[in-house]
Amino acid sequence: MRDSTRSFAAFFRFWLLIGGLLLSAAPVSQAQQPAAPVPADTVVLTTPLPRPASLPAAAPPDSGWSPRRLPILAGGLAVTYTGLLYLLDQGWYTGPRSDFHWFNDLQEWKQMDKVGHFWGAFHESRGAVDMLRWARVPDRTATWYGGFVGFLLQSPIELLDGRDPAYGASATDLAANFLGSAALIGQQLAWQEVRLMPKYSFHTTSYAKMRPNVLGKSLAEQHLKDYNGQTYWLCADLAAWLKPESRWPKWLQPAVGYGAQQMVFNDPDANAVLGLRAYRQYYLSLDVNLRRIPTHSKLLKRVFYVASIFHLPAPALEYNSRRGLVLHGLYY
Repeated sequence: MRDSTRSFAAFFRFWLLIGGLLLSAAPVSQAQQPAAPVPADTVVLTTPLPRPASLPAAAPPDSGWSPRRLPILAGGLAVTYTGLLYLLDQGWYTGPRSDFHWFNDLQEWKQMDKVGHFWGAFHESRGAVDMLRWARVPDRTATWYGGFVGFLLQSPIELLDGRDPAYGASATDLAANFLGSAALIGQQLAWQEVRLMPKYSFHTTSYAKMRPNVLGKSLAEQHLKDYNGQTYWLCADLAAWLKPESRWPKWLQPAVGYGAQQMVFNDPDANAVLGLRAYRQYYLSLDVNLRRIPTHSKLLKRVFYVASIFHLPAPALEYNSRRGLVLHGLYY
């Protein structure tokens, strides 16, 4: 994105994502909980008792959509998201408007913003699928309907950008949104779970001070705006493929990462004036799979669910075209 619009859009997507994940970290419904063991001296009736004719038959708890949860979920999401888009339209895009047009920003910021779109859409879709499951929507239906929520939530921002004379709608942003949602759907259809988890980490850089109005003045702003400090990871849940008797720690997983440096401006000539030339970074590291840590605490389950979008500090091996291989004892 252009400097004038990407900052607030990133802020909007990030907090929309966090809010959705907090809501989707719902307690397991009764239908999903394992049945309690039956005592050995208990007599089990295999033939159901007759039901009075005046009472209607009760639907099994896992037979369909919840008549209470689904409307609350859909209504709350629609109202909240419509309100946020309205505030974004009225409070941020306050300058002159133009006719809708497109702008190709694929070459900017070493595509870090595209990876961010993918990451955001993936986890928004993940949260939506889990929220629909909480509402007792059948798994396959929840996957297809919830799976495209990330794409649907992020893409309307392009309609606003498309009428900004200083920018325009980005087809590659839309493509990244779609790929993020499609990656979640593909895993749910193939494995009924997430085994390849995109994650995010951040460390402060000296570049933000060189252009704080764009790269961020405070630490919170830099998390969203300073692409130099962002790293995106893809973590593989090896335990999901290994046999149950394997000695590999279930909570430990390998991770590959991508980042970039020396991006004060998205224009190479403007960067060169400062003596900078942007370059890419590739990482190999380990990651803690918080979803594999057993706990009976509902609070911790919620914390682990939301925190699973972040890569925790760990040793890492970096490769870049400037310095070759670089070993980090602890990389953020």
